[in-house]
Amino acid sequence: MTSIKKVDFKIKQYLGKIYPSFLKGRENFLFYLKKVIKRKEERQNKKRNFFFLVFSSFVFVVLSFFSLTNSPKNFPTGRIINIEEGSSLTGISQSLMEKSVIKSALLLKFSSSFFAKDTSVIAGDYFFDKPLSVFEVAKKITRGDFGLTPVKVTIIEGTTIFEMTKIFEEKFPKFNSERFIELTEGQEGYLFPDTYSFLSNVREDQILKEMRDNFDKKISSMQEEIDASGKSLNEIVIMASIIEKEASREEDRKIISGILWNRIGIGMPLQVDATFLYINGKNTYNLTLNDLKIDSPYNTYKYKGLPVGPISNPSLSALKAAAVPEKSEYLFYLSDQKGNTHYAFDFDEHKKNKQLYMN
Repeated sequence: MTSIKKVDFKIKQYLGKIYPSFLKGRENFLFYLKKVIKRKEERQNKKRNFFFLVFSSFVFVVLSFFSLTNSPKNFPTGRIINIEEGSSLTGISQSLMEKSVIKSALLLKFSSSFFAKDTSVIAGDYFFDKPLSVFEVAKKITRGDFGLTPVKVTIIEGTTIFEMTKIFEEKFPKFNSERFIELTEGQEGYLFPDTYSFLSNVREDQILKEMRDNFDKKISSMQEEIDASGKSLNEIVIMASIIEKEASREEDRKIISGILWNRIGIGMPLQVDATFLYINGKNTYNLTLNDLKIDSPYNTYKYKGLPVGPISNPSLSALKAAAVPEKSEYLFYLSDQKGNTHYAFDFDEHKKNKQLYMN
């Protein structure tokens, strides 16, 4: 029984007996009561509708938010996406949305502020091995997490910059040899030979910086020896680059260093064959008399003193030998094809060694 019917029943049962005349107002009373109940129900419906609308809106916003944060269906899995140097965050966000990396450029810009105070993005090639949310993408590009496996590169002692370019070309498909040679002008001898780990998207300037920083670190460990030698760093590096090519054994390097510094001291040409590897690529066994006459600042037969620059990038061993030579009475030396070094006090003894070990 509804509330109106209950009230009507009570009126009939009690009030109708005592005040029969009151029943005349029954219809008016019921009409008023219906209006009150109707208004109350309308207010309750409005509240229910309001809360339903708020709840629905909240659900819609949440679902939309999660929809936008999730990766697009055609996310570029297994591909490398490039972010160009100097691009703005707005431009990058729009570009990544066009490439289906993200769904919302605005959300990426907003997310980036959580991972970098200046919302800066690190340029480069990014590899995506699986779909990522917009938050993961923002974290990746603001921290320079390229997602690439480092490539190990070994540069052996005595390698020239030109030879390095060939090695880097084989390891890195996008390596620009011309740019590297341009950037490394005047750096021969100062790029330390070592084993390095570079990302596959490494730039030429990054390789240069890594190798030069390594050289600076290594050379700082022997600064006292360099200062005590009375020679400049450049002189030490030039001499070390020659020693690197002239001998492989540490004990020989120190003796040869002493011989070469002695030759310079007495005004005698260095007359080393190793510089011709830098001039025309010929070694001792391929040189001719005409080669010895080549007019080059690296020709130590034609010009006295050190050549104008290093002929290779020497090891720490060669650098130490150049800085701390071993004094001896020897003035000549030669290496046979087995790598053994033979010393002589004068030119006559040197000619005998040639006949014994070079034929």
